[in-house]
Amino acid sequence: MDAGRRTTETGQLKITTAASNATARPGLRITLSLEIELKPGMHVYAPGVQGYIPIDWRLEEGGPAAKRHPFEYPASEMLRLEAIGETVPVYRGHVRIRRGITFGQEAALKPLVSPTGELIVKGSFRYQACDDRKCYPPRDVPLEWRFTYEGLDRQRAPSELQRKPN
Repeated sequence: MDAGRRTTETGQLKITTAASNATARPGLRITLSLEIELKPGMHVYAPGVQGYIPIDWRLEEGGPAAKRHPFEYPASEMLRLEAIGETVPVYRGHVRIRRGITFGQEAALKPLVSPTGELIVKGSFRYQACDDRKCYPPRDVPLEWRFTYEGLDRQRAPSELQRKPN
């Protein structure tokens, strides 16, 4: 899954976006992914944490252009925060998050295609990273996936391949 890989680096982590397919077609289901590489000693809070800011991957509203499917989050680990006597779910090291989308009908997609034939899916990743001593301000990292748009093939099959009537 490396179609359209793009990498963004912040002070606490590196995010690489990828997609299972480089082409957008009406009705095609693909998987978008985020590969997150946290710098040594850093952690981010997993979804479901109470009292802290969990990671949050958002996709711009797709309307009829794309149906969004549920996330595939990896299992988190429990981290004991000795300074405050709490144990919380976190991610450290390398994290991969996946989410499926299904492109909508041609009439919904065509108006979104750029003059160069690209369809762009945009989103953002919000996180708050911490190390053993402090938590850094929350950040929103813009994300995008670029696809080559391929409309439906409306050409009839050659006559030798067409089914003959009975």
